[in-house]
Amino acid sequence: MAAKAAFTAFTSDQAQQLLQIVESRFNQNLRRHPNIEWTDVKNRLDNNPKKLWSVNEMERSGGEPDIVVFDENSNELFMVDCSAESPAGRRSVCYDRDGLDSRKEHKPKDNAVDMATRMGIELLTEEQYRSLQKYGPFDTKTSSWILTPAKIRDLGGALFGDYRYKSVFIYHNGAQSYYGARGFRGVISI
Repeated sequence: MAAKAAFTAFTSDQAQQLLQIVESRFNQNLRRHPNIEWTDVKNRLDNNPKKLWSVNEMERSGGEPDIVVFDENSNELFMVDCSAESPAGRRSVCYDRDGLDSRKEHKPKDNAVDMATRMGIELLTEEQYRSLQKYGPFDTKTSSWILTPAKIRDLGGALFGDYRYKSVFIYHNGAQSYYGARGFRGVISI
């Protein structure tokens, strides 16, 4: 059974504090979003409290969300976890519920897919992860689970990425594995 987003409204003061943090990060990292105006981002978040809540969950768990442009021809804006390392509040987790359930002992507290769903975000795809690294490097000491194609997942595997030796690497592990330095990065379209 899939986890559901746990959206709860938060106060206007909390929303304002979050928007100030995100605006500051936006202004400090303009190369991630050329030709995007903060007023457009703010309007989109102001008009969608559920997405603003999801951005808050990204921030609360250490993701340092910021706008990242994946496709310059698209009108879609993506808020992505841009912390230098995999978000600290989302580490030591299996890939998904089946991976977690298959562990006989030493189970971690959660799994990446369910956590992302509860936060209202998605795991980065391999393409998005590689694209994010244009603005990095990210995950030089950690690694991050990424969305795994069904043909790999059906065989018990899951994918993760990191950045080493000035290169992006995509690897595999059993979906039931977890490590203290592996978490996940999320994305939400706003």
